Amino acid sequence: MGKVRSERAKLGLVLLGFSTVFPTVFLAVFLAIFVTAAPLVGPAAAQSGEVPANASASRFGSGWQCDRGFQEAGGACVAIVIPANAFATRTSYGRGWECQRGFREVKETCIAVVVPDNAYLNASGVRWDCRRGYRQIDETCVEIKVPSNGYLTESNYGSGWECERGYRPTSDDCVAMDMPKNAHLDYSGTDWECDRPYERQLDRCVLP
Repeated sequence: MGKVRSERAKLGLVLLGFSTVFPTVFLAVFLAIFVTAAPLVGPAAAQSGEVPANASASRFGSGWQCDRGFQEAGGACVAIVIPANAFATRTSYGRGWECQRGFREVKETCIAVVVPDNAYLNASGVRWDCRRGYRQIDETCVEIKVPSNGYLTESNYGSGWECERGYRPTSDDCVAMDMPKNAHLDYSGTDWECDRPYERQLDRCVLP
């Protein structure tokens, strides 16, 4: 014990001498240590005492956390104002609530998403897509007109339809392919190629 006190006394003399010789440096170091340590006695210390109303003791170490539907403010747990068509979240940050599916946030309120006819809410819960057989034009879903000898595609782009094999598309119709003698449909189904050993020359098949 006497040895420890002696070492502490020596350390005190060294610090005292350092502060006498280099007062400015000593003051700067002291202030830096003080400012760095100051946050440690803020919220952490406040939450290490008595658990306030609408709070529960933390499951991890000391302190407490506000119950669902409440947020920490000045060492207390205050109720979160939840607008209509919203629900409280389990996060301790942010606004503390989210809009229900089918509603979107507009200036701290939840406004219903307007879904037009022949549409449905998609996975986002705040946007909509047109049903199969319809395409979006502005804020509506318009029926896709499929011509004879055509069929609907799964694509949201283009005309929304394609021609059956053996037909080729025009602006709004499917026209039968006109193949020359000694020819057959190619793999695409919308063009032709010559039978072997014939070769294609313009719109006919000829022997080489």
